[in-house]
Amino acid sequence: MEKTLALCCELIRRESVTPEDAGCQALMIEHLQGLGFTCTELPFAEVSNFWALRGTQGPVLVFAGHTDVVPTGPLEEWRTPPFEPTLRDGVLYGRGSADMKGSLAAMLVACEDFVAAHPDHPGRIAFLITSDEEGPAVNGTVKVLQYLQQQGESIDWCVVGEPSSSQALGDVIKNGRRGSLNATLRVRGTQGHVAYPHLADNPIHRALPALHALASETWDQGNAFFPATSLQISNIHAGTGATNVIPGELEVTFNFRYCTEVTDAQLRQRTEAILERHGLDYHIDWQLSGLPFLTDSGALVEAARRSVEAVTGQAPQLSTGGGTSDGRFIATTGAQVVELGPVNATIHKTNEEVNAQDLPRLAAMYRGILERLLLPGS
Repeated sequence: MEKTLALCCELIRRESVTPEDAGCQALMIEHLQGLGFTCTELPFAEVSNFWALRGTQGPVLVFAGHTDVVPTGPLEEWRTPPFEPTLRDGVLYGRGSADMKGSLAAMLVACEDFVAAHPDHPGRIAFLITSDEEGPAVNGTVKVLQYLQQQGESIDWCVVGEPSSSQALGDVIKNGRRGSLNATLRVRGTQGHVAYPHLADNPIHRALPALHALASETWDQGNAFFPATSLQISNIHAGTGATNVIPGELEVTFNFRYCTEVTDAQLRQRTEAILERHGLDYHIDWQLSGLPFLTDSGALVEAARRSVEAVTGQAPQLSTGGGTSDGRFIATTGAQVVELGPVNATIHKTNEEVNAQDLPRLAAMYRGILERLLLPGS
């Protein structure tokens, strides 16, 4: 069996449902130590993390990723056991095959091949791996970055192995992500009998014009890399369950996916100004899930584009679409960040899959990035 595919299968067999690692990192560390990496395990609470480094001077190229996977969902909907990698008609099935154990395997093989060819390479290669990406993302990459800061270590370039591709391997490279800002809004009224509305104050009726204003607001126009900022209401709840009771409180949750044209502070201020304008008695709690980031140009973007084109013969598209990733934390250090990985059509679904032939091709892309960034004249 081809070595990238075999390694991916070994990782899939480990039932690493977030925040469990189930031995995936031990397997990776064993491989990396055999390549001359110095590996530091960094557990925080229930989360497993490690930092691995090869080389002593020069710029640092980091491969970042996660060993945890999302839960399987209903087992009866899987055609094969989710943690038993199954190869059928050139397709590898299993939880984590695309998100992102295939990428982890490709990173290891890329480094193995690169080090074999260039044992005394200039620059440094590192791995930043967590088991907390699919979970709260509190004790994973964020804590490792704090450790690196304490050690005086910086990151120049970072390749995150998230499944970035849309239709075919390498057709999309993510060079940024939108920010994510969550809000829980509570609008207070006065509970009462529906037959006596003059003795009550319906918070639903009061809030509807304000919610319509929020949903209709143009927050920005976007830019060349990002679509316009979007507000989406995800849940509305009120009432006691009885049909004859006016509720005393309305709870609304909504989310901003926002671009670099606006800050989270501006979104908060403008939202609260709209609520004030409608005279609501309200309380709002904010939670910032991630800042937007963008690597619009530079050596990493160019190396990634050229490496993909060398393997596929096609120029990749740069995109900032989709959800968030741990790249949002790494970018705040000043590092250039891109995401490059398998096709994402089945991630988080039952019967998650990856094209088996894509795994060694992805390894070749990662190796191309190593060569173009660390070897002068490549």
